[in-house]
Amino acid sequence: MAEHLALRGRVLFLAADPAVIEQQLAGTNFPREAAGALRDDISTDEITPLATMTVWDERLGRVPYTGLVAGGRRPIGRDAVRAGGFSVVVAGRRYGKGSSREHSPMAERHAGVRLVIAESFERIYRQNADNVGLLTATDLGLVERLRAGEAIELDELLAGREALAAAIVRAGGLMAYGQRHLLACRPKAQTTAPDRPLTLAEKIVVRHALAGADSQAPAPAPGQGLFVRADWRFVHEYYTGMAAYLLDQAGGGRPPVLHEPQGIRAFEDHMSYAARSPLHVQGGLLPTLAQMLQAHRAFVAQHALVHHASLDGIEGGSEGISHPMMTERYALPGQLVAGTDSHTAHAGAIGCLAFGVGSTDMANAFATGAVRLTMPPVLRVDLEGPLPAGVTAKDVVLHLLADPALRAGAGLGRLFEFTGSAVRAMNTDERATLTNMTAELGGFSGLVAPDEETVHFLRERRGITFELEPWMRSDDGAVVEATLAFDCRQLAPMVARPGDPGHGLALSALAPPGQRPRPHIAYGGSCTGGKRDDFDQYHAVLAWAAARGLRVAPATKLYLQFGTLAVREHCVQRGYLEVFEQVGAELLMPSCGACANCGPGSSTTTDEVTISAINRNFPGRSGPGQVWLASPPTVAASAIAGEIVSFAELQAGWPR
Repeated sequence: MAEHLALRGRVLFLAADPAVIEQQLAGTNFPREAAGALRDDISTDEITPLATMTVWDERLGRVPYTGLVAGGRRPIGRDAVRAGGFSVVVAGRRYGKGSSREHSPMAERHAGVRLVIAESFERIYRQNADNVGLLTATDLGLVERLRAGEAIELDELLAGREALAAAIVRAGGLMAYGQRHLLACRPKAQTTAPDRPLTLAEKIVVRHALAGADSQAPAPAPGQGLFVRADWRFVHEYYTGMAAYLLDQAGGGRPPVLHEPQGIRAFEDHMSYAARSPLHVQGGLLPTLAQMLQAHRAFVAQHALVHHASLDGIEGGSEGISHPMMTERYALPGQLVAGTDSHTAHAGAIGCLAFGVGSTDMANAFATGAVRLTMPPVLRVDLEGPLPAGVTAKDVVLHLLADPALRAGAGLGRLFEFTGSAVRAMNTDERATLTNMTAELGGFSGLVAPDEETVHFLRERRGITFELEPWMRSDDGAVVEATLAFDCRQLAPMVARPGDPGHGLALSALAPPGQRPRPHIAYGGSCTGGKRDDFDQYHAVLAWAAARGLRVAPATKLYLQFGTLAVREHCVQRGYLEVFEQVGAELLMPSCGACANCGPGSSTTTDEVTISAINRNFPGRSGPGQVWLASPPTVAASAIAGEIVSFAELQAGWPR
């Protein structure tokens, strides 16, 4: 008998007009045409703001959409969705952007939502929804059919979905599917060589594929679902509690046994400055954060996992941010890495396939060793150089994010393969900015083929001798979905306006110096802006300023936060700290910090302006203020000038 979905509650249109949302919460039911324009680009930061993520069970049902911004307002409060009796939610394009937090679909499901309909979805969000049993669809025509009382067959909802995704949905979620099909998975025997040239990403997947429910084809086709083994799996404290909770549920109270725990790493990187976070202190969240940290540490101890801990609880820093540390210490070219962070792709800079997953995917991977993967189409991004002086990888990414095709979603779910003379000339830290921010481009991951620069990085940073193998590149003639070519010689320093990383424009397109936004906060840090090369760039600007007796502008506060302890040691050895302190910067130990609204550098009022080297400026991401994204040298120059300027403009003597 076919399974059907019938509307047993109300429809909530996440409209661009906040009054429409407020009227629905008050009891008015709208037909589709009366709801008007729908909100596009709804991020997981808006579905479940950071402050809501200290719980991981049915309590999440109180908070969905409490961070949603429409018309400059946040119209949805705690318990509003559950109290309104909504079972279907409808939104616009690119629903679920940003973080890999599975808290978002879990919160929707616990609030009574059964189906989310959107024009398009981000890859991690939709996979997480499948995993927790929340249905999704891209056919907006379903809305009126459901409102009319029609029961929609599950087969219709799953039409066009990849076979493995459909099987997981039918099983009731990934944990149920994994317990039935994956506990005995073994590496796939490659008895037939692929009969076509392969991309580097395809080669890595072929070498890591597991025999199981997926196709036995020699090489998976784009869009095909399969399971792979990961050389490394990692989790950080925000996701460990939920993963442990899911493992306990799946085991029916039996203690879970982890598959190959020696390949698992655990990190405390997000909350190690929470005691200095206005959001968490003023919101009274520190006790629940302590419970979250306790759950993380209990899981680590129970399974004797290798753990990179906070230096002092939630008081002051950690060993480092998870994905940069994976690149600095563990990942190698040709390997496969899965982590509970959307910026796991950071490690793609050294030629390994690295991607983010949610808590259910990681819990399943802990139990079975199998990581779910939908083979992404490859989008080749050819960046030709050389880059002009003063232009960095961050400027390149902000330019890509503003490209009309990519802004419209051409990169959704794609594997970005970065090539070209500009990429070959970049050091590994700069390449990591490209691969890291494929998350903002909507991509599955980012990848740079390993070369002599990779070998140099591994020798210099990790003291290992690595020999490249002939297979570690894309074959000539390998099929890619498209190639986008950019002439980087034409680029200039970029910024992204508040609200979305895709709001990029050349800095020169702002008002003339002297009439530009004046930042209250300048923040240099995060996984994207806290690497060695980033600190070399901060130092170049600030040493120039210090030599001329300049300091951070009186109305601006400059924070510089190391991405890892190794980055700090690099700065100590180079003598950077004295310069940073001389100009008035506050130095912070490693942590995700203000990037995740978890520490110093976050805004506290809506009128505060921040210039930041982080990767995201979604509403509320780094506090309630207005966050401009920029490169490390632009952040440092703006701190000295007291307004948003490039280093070249600072050197030229911006209007004082």
